[in-house]
Amino acid sequence: MRINALLVAVLALTIPVMAGSTLPRPWFLAGTDAKNYEASIEQTKEASALSLRSLPGATTKFGTIMQSFGAKNYRGKKMCFSATVKNADVSQWAGLWMRVDGPGKPAPVLAFDNMNKRKITGTSDWKYYEIVLDVPQEAEEISFGVLLTGPGQVWMTALKFEPVDKAQ
Repeated sequence: MRINALLVAVLALTIPVMAGSTLPRPWFLAGTDAKNYEASIEQTKEASALSLRSLPGATTKFGTIMQSFGAKNYRGKKMCFSATVKNADVSQWAGLWMRVDGPGKPAPVLAFDNMNKRKITGTSDWKYYEIVLDVPQEAEEISFGVLLTGPGQVWMTALKFEPVDKAQ
């Protein structure tokens, strides 16, 4: 796989950093209620991880740590976004998510999965999750990350974005 900005950001997560550090580019905090969430890099006992936690006042709207990039190199492929996630006191739900957008304004969503039907809730130790989507030839942009709705905290590490066999 080609080394690109995404992989550089993923590799940066393996380097120990101080808790509370800002997010490495190209990651950013977004969502319908981003002001009620805090994103950082935290050093857990096990690994350096992206952290997303709710602040007092978090509602039924979500916050997300995410990134977006051009889809040109991935068109016609089946792509897998995977990560290991740990969660604490997630009262509503959390999940990995990935979206493939087409051309136009507003961009049509060509493929999407946010784990809404397999929600992460409560408190759990590190677990592996993945999302697999086809990237159509007309795809323009791919976005992915981790989302949190309502109170709680999630950590994400061991991220991968890679092609998978079309037969799977």
